[in-house]
Formats: sequence, C-alpha cells, structure tokens
Amino acid sequence: MSATSTSTATEANPDRDASAVLRQVFGYERFRGRQAEIIDAVTAGRNALVLMPTGGGKSLCYQIPALLRPGTAVVVSPLIALMRDQVEALRHNGVAAAVLNSSLDAATRYQTEQRLLAGELDLVYMAPESLLRDATLRWLERINLSLFAIDEAHCVSQWGHDFRPEYLQLAALAERFPKVPRIALTATADERTRAEIRHRLLADGCELFIDSFDRPNIRYRVGLKNNARQQLLDFIQREHPGHSGIVYCFSRKRCEETAAWLHGKGLKALPYHAGLDSDTRQAHQDRFIREDGLIICATIAFGMGIDKPDVRFVAHLDLPKSMEAYYQETGRAGRDGLPADAWMVYGLSDIMQIRQLLANSTAPEAQQRLERERLEALLAYCEEAGCRRPALLNYFDEAHPGQCGNCDNCLNPPDTWDATEAARKALSCVYRTGQRFGAGHVVDVLMGSETDRIAILGHDAISTFGIGSDTDKKTWHSVIRQLLAHGYLQPDPEGHGGLQLGPDCRELLRGETSLTLRRDVIAPKRRARSTAAKIDVDTSSPGWQALREWRLITAQEENVPPYVIFHDATLAAILDARPETLAELAEISGVGRHKLDKYGEGVLDVLATLPAASTSR
Repeated sequence: MSATSTSTATEANPDRDASAVLRQVFGYERFRGRQAEIIDAVTAGRNALVLMPTGGGKSLCYQIPALLRPGTAVVVSPLIALMRDQVEALRHNGVAAAVLNSSLDAATRYQTEQRLLAGELDLVYMAPESLLRDATLRWLERINLSLFAIDEAHCVSQWGHDFRPEYLQLAALAERFPKVPRIALTATADERTRAEIRHRLLADGCELFIDSFDRPNIRYRVGLKNNARQQLLDFIQREHPGHSGIVYCFSRKRCEETAAWLHGKGLKALPYHAGLDSDTRQAHQDRFIREDGLIICATIAFGMGIDKPDVRFVAHLDLPKSMEAYYQETGRAGRDGLPADAWMVYGLSDIMQIRQLLANSTAPEAQQRLERERLEALLAYCEEAGCRRPALLNYFDEAHPGQCGNCDNCLNPPDTWDATEAARKALSCVYRTGQRFGAGHVVDVLMGSETDRIAILGHDAISTFGIGSDTDKKTWHSVIRQLLAHGYLQPDPEGHGGLQLGPDCRELLRGETSLTLRRDVIAPKRRARSTAAKIDVDTSSPGWQALREWRLITAQEENVPPYVIFHDATLAAILDARPETLAELAEISGVGRHKLDKYGEGVLDVLATLPAASTSR
C-alpha cells in the first residue's frame, strides 16, 4: 500500500496478509470461491484471467492485491458510473482511491494527478480511452505501479455484444509495463471470448481462474406472454412490493411506455435508454442508485454500469439477444447474495422478431452463424422442461446436476407431451399452404376454420385442411412457437410474417425422429416454497425501519448511495445480533475497521432506542 495512504487499517497493521485486509478493511471473515487463490497469484506478481459471476466478488480480487503490493493499481473500466460507485465504496472503507476520466473538471483532474504522482493513491480508476493517451502513459511511467486490473474484459472480443474497440489497444500495456502484473476480469465469456481475451490482453501468459457461474440466490422463471405489462405488475405487486428492480424491453418506445404505465399504477418507475439526453439518463440512474423501491425500464441493448447490490428482481418483457446478454442482465439482481428473481415472459412474436433480425443481418457468415447458435441456446433455455440451471450453466462450460430447487421448473415441474404427430401436421400445413403465411392462418387451416380468406385462397381444398380440428387453437400456437424455437420452422426472410420450413425438419416430417414439447400454462400455479436463503428479518419491524432510516439520512448527508454505508445483509445481521458494544459490532460481516470508527456509535445509538420486541424474528 502507498506509504502515504489515508487508510487507518494500514497504519494500525502495516504487515497484513490478505485475510487481515479482508477482515479489517472490508469487514468479511472469509473468502468466497477462488478469491484467495486469485489474490495470492496477483499479489505474487503473476498475470491472471478471472471468470466469475456478477456478484461473486471480482472487485476484491484486484482491490486486495492493490492494498498488499507497493505502489498504485490502475483499474480499467468502460463505465464511468461504475467507477464512481466503486471508488465511493472504497473510500468509505478507508482506502485511498480516485477516478480519472472525462467526467472530471480541470481542477479535480489536476489534483488527482498530483496525488497519483505523489504516491498517495492505492487505486486509480480509468476508462481505456483516458489510460491510452500518450500523456497519461508517460506520467504513469514516473510512478510505482502495483498492477493493472482490466474489468469487463469481454469488451475486447469482437464476437461479443459489448465490443469496445479501444480495449484492443490495451495490449500495449504488456510492452510498455512488462514488469507490472495484469488481471483481466469478466462475468461473461464463452470459450471463444476467453481465447480472445488471452490473445489480446495476456499474450505473455496468465493463470486461468474460472469460478462457478451459478447464482443460487437467483430464482429463474420464464413464462408465456399474456398481457405482458399486467403480468409484470402482478409479479411486482405479489412478490416485490417496494423493491428496486430493472425491467428490460426490446425498444426505446416500449421502455417509455412501460415506465409510464407502471408509474400510473402507483409504482416509482423511470425509463433509461440511449435515446434520452445525457442529463436525463444520469438523473434517472442517480435516482435508481440512491433511492429504495425505484424501477428502471431499460433497453436490452444498453448497459447500465451499475453496482447496486439490492436489486431484488430483473424482468425481461422481451427476449434478450443471447445467453450472454441474458446472464449478464439477470446477474444485476441480488449482488448482495440475498434472494432475487430473474423473471421473463416471451411469445411467438419475440422469436419471429429476433430470427428476422438474424435473417436480415449483413454481418459476415461466421458472425451470423455464431449469433444463430447463441439464439438457439437461448430459445432452448426458454423451452426447457427440466431444471433451468444445467441449460444456463452448460452454455458457460459448467456442469450442474439439476434439481436446483430455485427455478420455476423445479418448483412447479411442467407437463410434457409427445407432440411428434402434431408437429408433423403443422409442418405439413406450412408446406401445403406455400410457406408464406403466418401462424394465425396456418392454425385456421389446421382447425378447418371456414373463413373468407381460406376460401379465396382455396386452402379448404388442401389435404391439411381440418386435420387438427381435434386440438384447440392455443395448443396449435404453442406447437408452432416451439417448432420455431427448435428451428424446425423459420420466419420468411422477407419480413412479411410468413412461416417456412427449417433446414432440419425433414427427419421429423418423415417420422424418423420424435418430439416432446411442454404444455403451456398461462396462469401461474400456486407458488412453491423456495429453498433459497431469505432475509431473516421482519422488514416491517420498527428495528429494521429505524436502521434503514438512519442509513438513508447518513447517505444523504454524505451524498452517496445508501448501500455504500452498509448493505441490507449487514443491516439484517446487525438487527439479528443486537450488538451493545463496538467490539461486538466489529464481529458482524460487512463492518470493517474504518466503518466501525465512522458509523459504529451511530448504529449503537439507533439500537439503544429500540425495545427488545422490535427485533423479534
């Protein structure tokens, strides 16, 4: 740690190891997953590539080595808002950290640069554009650097959905600073992206650390659209009243309409997308970070760069474009490790829309093939009849035994049926009607509906007219949707809404293979009891409300988000333990030495005013 650091923990014990830093600075008793291995490798001066889920504790993997190695760590991040939040959290733990990016005024930037040159900072956060300026690189050569941490390293991949071309230039760090270790971190990277990260950023060698991508505290749920906004409202009112959440929508217009509709129903909701002016976006994001119970409606194509730990749900009103996008977006829920929901509804129109976009793509064939594979994986996940975690985690090359007990299919196993014959009838009908009509017309023909359109087209005379009259309309729409999801059907590439046979349907048509499909259930079944951990506290109790009110007032006085003071999990632990002394408070997870000194008396004062009954569990 820098000799002139302001960290009181360092002054008290300059010869700490990683476990001591974890306890004294961050207030945690033990490492999670592979954190300890990663920290040991980087502290020893070795390069590392770290794949760890959102909320898995990636930041500690470079923050603790930065406090153990001499000099200043440079953290590369593409998101200004995320840098600001992480620096604020570090400062509240007594760590000397700062931001250097385009958001600073000239005076603040000069002051920060002088502190950096004087060796007064443990960590400095920069955007890649700022770091790679010749002037910046020249004065970095004048200081003692402890390490480079490259966050969101998947941005280097030209195959990814978050590609940032300036990340490619970070390869120059190895040539310019060959003795400074580098750690690249990401929460989403398939095998292709991992290889590209190693090639671009760590070509001189690295140790690979892959932690589990499983987020056991998140409950995954996928349902069928049936008045999606009302379904969303029912879900929020039933399971997350007063909670913070994110709703992802396909278009900017849908974001605006959904936010306005939720607001009209009495919920605090705001839109957030690239079409808003920067001041409005910033204001909405700041409110989301600093207020409890606010819902943001965002486009799935727009990364928010938030570090808010108490997002209790992420909802998708439209299909995301890939499994990576879905995993990254749902990963913004429950970063504090407490129970959270990943909720999504989709329908036939979603599949048609995304398949149409892929069909009209002008990208190179290899890129188109990769995008199709990603879509197929996402659709297979949506239509999965068993535990959702194997389907999700297998995509990231991680095995899972299933029966997680915390997804919709485990809690309410869906019914399945042998749909081979029904699928053959539907495929035959698409073929007999000329492969140019939409699902509604195909279903009418299958059911033998005597409509004017069918009569004019002569489709009442073809062999498939009425062969499905023994099956109801909803089931036929379900069959067609799932045939699209499985690739046996595909949309008309001209974009007219018609259906065509997929290239792999021949064996199914001939009866040489069978097909099992889910039975659709629109109305939710009675919710089963979750096996996930709960916030074991009565959130309506006076004790809980008093602690949260104290936290909110303190956060407003310091102009920081409430979770920077203490996470909800820490407040719950405090309420459970009812410490009466600073020494007892210091034993609670999330209470480091700096926060103990700064907030300990205030917490004890709040607890002292509470009657014992107010904290009953």
